[in-house]
Amino acid sequence: MHAYRDQYATLFRLGQGVVLLAISTDPIDALASWAADDELPFLMGSDEGASVADQYGARRRRAVFVVDPQGTIAHVAPQFRELDPTAYEELGAAIDRIAGPAESGR
Repeated sequence: MHAYRDQYATLFRLGQGVVLLAISTDPIDALASWAADDELPFLMGSDEGASVADQYGARRRRAVFVVDPQGTIAHVAPQFRELDPTAYEELGAAIDRIAGPAESGR
């Protein structure tokens, strides 16, 4: 989540045109504390029963969902490879498809 936080302005355009939603099976209190302590600028949701994880193949992992301006889940990274730099390129390309290319011409 620190990588998402650190790249929020560039990769997620400060939330303009897309919404980053991180969903975890961790309890809501733990997620709220984590988000506050680490100053995470995006939404985190608790899926303690793992029903969302099951629907998107993200069982026992944290998944990343990109939501378009209409509120539709437009991209899912069910097993996001946070240590793989190409994962961020793929996520950036998905965001460009949803919100249009960034002005910086990524």
